[in-house]
Amino acid sequence: MFTETTSLGLDVHARSIVAAAIDGVTGEMIERRFPNDPLAICAFAAELSKVHGPLRVIYEAGPTGFELARTLQDAGFHVLVAAPSKLLRPAGDRVKTDRRDAQLLARLDRAGDIVEVRIPTRSEESARDLVRARDDARRDLMASRHRLGKLLLRHGYAFPGKTTWGPTYDAWLREIRRDALPAHGAGSVAAFDDGYDAVQHALARRDRLGTSILELAEDSEFTEITHRLACLRGISTLTGFALAVEIGDWDRFTGSTIAAYLGLVPSEYSSGQSRVQGGITRTGNSHARRLLIESAWQHKPGYLPGPTIRKRWQQVPATIAERADLGNRRLHHRWDVLTKHRKRHTVANTAIARELAGWCWSLATMEA
Repeated sequence: MFTETTSLGLDVHARSIVAAAIDGVTGEMIERRFPNDPLAICAFAAELSKVHGPLRVIYEAGPTGFELARTLQDAGFHVLVAAPSKLLRPAGDRVKTDRRDAQLLARLDRAGDIVEVRIPTRSEESARDLVRARDDARRDLMASRHRLGKLLLRHGYAFPGKTTWGPTYDAWLREIRRDALPAHGAGSVAAFDDGYDAVQHALARRDRLGTSILELAEDSEFTEITHRLACLRGISTLTGFALAVEIGDWDRFTGSTIAAYLGLVPSEYSSGQSRVQGGITRTGNSHARRLLIESAWQHKPGYLPGPTIRKRWQQVPATIAERADLGNRRLHHRWDVLTKHRKRHTVANTAIARELAGWCWSLATMEA
């Protein structure tokens, strides 16, 4: 009977996979190279488990995604997807090859030094793809608007109003295009037309993806958590759905550890009698961290529940609504305290976002 586990490290690339296994009893190293074919890896893993006993498969998270892990899990194997930023690599190691990377993963697993990444379900990954596609469209829209605005500014045209990219600003753009820009040449007119079309296309993309998210938020496995998170001020349905799919399993955290996972805790370098804290660590899920940072700003103004948030409270049990109201009051109070202590607004907002992460966890995991 086998009592030791054989560790199988995989260095996975788009077209190839290098495997290195360490027998848990004899320490024997078994190495193979395959094309990127999950079925071939499953066959090799099955062969190993017959000869060398129970098997644990490890590979790094990366652009190849989680399909290999799911295929291996469906075949009955124990799979760990390692966090690349947490891998312990020797400081003096100056040779990096696929073979050595696979061996390193197997050795780290033998030592129990693998920090694993949670493998999302296919439905979670599908919803996450949609959320990130909208975020890409939002970034493209912002970049397109900046390029168009700077084009006009180079020619000396600055919008005289205060609010840009509304109906008034659009009318101003059309007026400049019709009356002033032709004097600068056909090239400038063509560049303006291209920039304006890019803005309209990116705007349509963002809105179309946003509509798809709203439909999914009302009828999916993430609906309940989305409604709960949207009870907090500054978290819209779009933001709540994005947080729900990015975090996935909220039960794996506590109110304090979720902030560390999102990179919202201060970095620290302490040695002996010296203790130095710096900016936030910025590790973990950057998309969820950005959403919380943006939402935290909404807690600065005075808090008075309006019709929108009261309508959201009606979609959740009364205990959840009461908890959300308590969180809104607490976060606004923290803003006031930090402002009285003359904290910089960016520092204060980050502190609020850190606490907001805890309130989101509280609502997501609270029993109604």
